[in-house]
Amino acid sequence: MKMKMPALLLTSSLVLATSAYAQHRTLTVDTQASQVSFTLGGTGHETHGTFHIQSGSIDFDSTAPNIGGTVVVSAASGNTSNESRDKKMQNEVLDVAHFADVSFTAKSYQGTIAASGDSTIQVTGVFTLHGAPHDLTVPMQVHIDGGNCTAKTHFSVPYVKWGLKDPSIFILKVAKEVDVELTLVGHITDAK
Repeated sequence: MKMKMPALLLTSSLVLATSAYAQHRTLTVDTQASQVSFTLGGTGHETHGTFHIQSGSIDFDSTAPNIGGTVVVSAASGNTSNESRDKKMQNEVLDVAHFADVSFTAKSYQGTIAASGDSTIQVTGVFTLHGAPHDLTVPMQVHIDGGNCTAKTHFSVPYVKWGLKDPSIFILKVAKEVDVELTLVGHITDAK
């Protein structure tokens, strides 16, 4: 009996450690399959466009609200299919010569991430725009299917309030907030 007890404790410890260890996962973002789109309302019109995701990796624990990692978007990749408007957005509003990246760094989440299927969580982190950090919490719908993951969110960015130039001119007025749709597609791996 004395020999069996240490073996039982060791086996139990290994099973529990392996179980906890397997809960830590990493989402590596596929930058070509992922996308950022935006809508900016205006007087009598809306402007639609996209940005390119440069990189992204998110580490999370499905047993605790631990999350970390960053998604980086190229500010210079903004595209509305109007060359003069894009040049103004890049040079005058975003100042891409000085602030090449827009990023979101995840810090924590609320809710539960299911091992497979659909989950809805709230992710809190730091959104860095024009070199300035801003606390932001976004709703996120997560779908996990084996090693594949899709995470989607929609949120508004009060860019004028956050210090960026208002691109309105004369009678062409635009909204002071821009609506952003983010879709991250990637592959999930367990911690090693």
